[in-house]
Order: sequence, then C-alpha cells, then structure tokens
Amino acid sequence: MQHFGYLSRADTMTLFERPPEPFGPESTTEALSIALGATLYIPANRPSLPQDITKQSLAGATAAVLCLEDAVPDDIVPWAESNLVGALQQLHASRGDRLPLLFVRVRDTGQIPRLVRELGPAVAILAGFVLPKFTADTGPAYLDALDEADERSGRELLVMPVLESGVILHAETRVAELTRLRALLIRHRRRVLAVRIGATDLCALYGLRRSPELSVYDVKVIADLIADVINMLGRTDGTGFTLAGPVWEYFAGPGRLFKPQLRRSPFDEQDRAELRGALVTRSMDGLIREVQMDKANGLIGKTTIHPSHVPVVNALHVVSLEEYRDARDVLEADQMGGVRPSAHGNKMNEIGPHTAWARATMLRSGVYGVAADGVSYVDLLAASLSR
Repeated sequence: MQHFGYLSRADTMTLFERPPEPFGPESTTEALSIALGATLYIPANRPSLPQDITKQSLAGATAAVLCLEDAVPDDIVPWAESNLVGALQQLHASRGDRLPLLFVRVRDTGQIPRLVRELGPAVAILAGFVLPKFTADTGPAYLDALDEADERSGRELLVMPVLESGVILHAETRVAELTRLRALLIRHRRRVLAVRIGATDLCALYGLRRSPELSVYDVKVIADLIADVINMLGRTDGTGFTLAGPVWEYFAGPGRLFKPQLRRSPFDEQDRAELRGALVTRSMDGLIREVQMDKANGLIGKTTIHPSHVPVVNALHVVSLEEYRDARDVLEADQMGGVRPSAHGNKMNEIGPHTAWARATMLRSGVYGVAADGVSYVDLLAASLSR
C-alpha cells in the first residue's frame, strides 16, 4: 500500500519532494499506526461489501474498519457476521494486492474468536479488531479473546481500543480510569496499534451533537477529555501510544450561520476558487479545521464515515518542505542542545525541546511524503479530488 498511489507518476513527481513510501503488514507497528490516516468505517451489512472494499482501496483508502457494532441493526447481526466472513473469504481467494489494512469492529468479545474460526485461512487478510466501549474493566476480556484468536490463527492480530464510555468522560472517575487504562495498554503494548476516541458516543452522554460549523474542540466537555487522554496516553517518554482523531460526521452542509473557515487567498493563488466553493458546500472546511486541530494536539489520522473525507484527511498529513527541513536540521544537530535558526528564517529550532516533534515529523514524512517546494494542501486536494 502507498498513500496517493492513485496519482500518476507525473503528478507524484510534481507534487512531492519525497514521495510517500510503501507500507504493509510487514511494517513496524509504529509505522502502521502513523500510516492509518483516514480510517474509513464501512457497515458490515452492505451486500456489496467485497466490491466496496476494493473500490475504496483503489480510491485511496489505506485503512478500513468493517463495523458490526453501531452501524448494524441488532436484529441482523448474525447475517452481517456471515456477510463479513463471506466478503473477506472472497477477497482472500481473489488474492487482491491493493487491499487496505482491514479491521473488524466487534460488539462483544465472543465475536472475535468466532469470526477468526469462521474465516479460516482468510484471516490472513485481517489486520486486527477495533474494540468499542473499551474500559479498564471490559478491556481484559477483549484482550483474552484476542489471545484465543491468535492461538487459532497462528498470528498476532492488532487492536484499536475506542474510548467512548461514561467512566472515562465523567469528571469524578476520569483520572482513575485513565490511570488503569494506561497500565492495561502498556502491558499489551505489542498489539495496540492506536487508541481511538469515540466522540459521537461521548457526546451522546450529554445529548450533544456538534454542528458542521463547529469543531469537537468547541464542545468543551469532549475537548477536556481529549486533553486528558493526550496527557495520559500520548506522552513521548516511551509510555505513550498513537492517538487517532475522532470522527467527522458531515458530508453535506446545511445553511450556514458563520463564515466559512477556509481563507480565500490560498485557493485564489492557485486559481482554485471553485475547489474552495465545493469544499465549503460539503462542509469540508469544518473537517479541514478539525484535522488541523487534531494535528496541533498530537492526534494523527482520523475516523471517517464517507469516502469524500479520505483524500482531505490524508492530504493534510503530508509534510511540508519547511517542516521536513526543520525536522531534519534538529535531528542532524549534535545532541548538546542549543538553538538554531530555521533555514527558512522565520523561527527558532531548539534542539532539546523539538527533538520529539522532529522524530514524529520524519515518521510522518516517510508515510505521507514531503510536498515539493511551493506545493500546498490546495494542490494536493485538487489533484486528489480531480481524478
């Protein structure tokens, strides 16, 4: 797999100083966690599931979650399980080499060993499981089920726990819960690919739903939790994990109350006014702002529920040439500390404090590539959305 693999060689050479590098199941867990990008959720009860997975892979999705939980009505769960197993067996038999990283979001622990048993050899194309409503109390049963699945499949499956329960949101239990969760996840670090934040379920606990003109960071009760999750689980001291941004729910915009959140000048400079208009009409300006806020707070990748979100999220993860040069300069400096001016003459690079940022930036540059000089996210979006 490779981000932006749908671009022509000519477009790739024009847009990237350093093109994205391929990745796959043989990559390190750290590299895969960074590479998730826009992780597309697909309901497991779709009759055309094999075709849908293949189609979205060709369109640029490099990670997909086949959902058996909230996306599937309770009364058809057994049928959805059978549909999912049949789809994965069909994809395995066709030996497709362009499949995204595939995960299954289960609704209970019993589904994990049952699905692995029913998949048989087709489990080889499954990267792992997404574990909903993950808490310090429910987590051990999920992880025990994974041990059973590993023994049956002969391989180690990865997990992405989702934090979306009241015990982690409510102020009186949050710190104790996060402390217990961190200890549990550290014990099972080898199989934890990323930790996801279930903003929709968390908002539901207070009867809230953000509008397309607001970010999840404007919903204070959720923003406070995100800050604490980053504080406890996102540290760069060797105890932290990759944290993914919460879902963006909108793919078409109603009437607007506030001004659009995209400046005109970057689009006018590239003669792309029509692209800006299309993004605003489909509420993508809110998504773009939220991804930028995710990145500023240390979250990477994002849960997505619509194919149109995938190129937007992934384009915003491409490393700019200025970021790349700053990160390289920090890492190539001797480790005696000190401060150096950026080669771009607009900031300081402080060797000690900026080293962790530089390492993360270089990891991201390998997976998403480094934009060519003068290329912005506007160019990347235009190339991705015009194909």
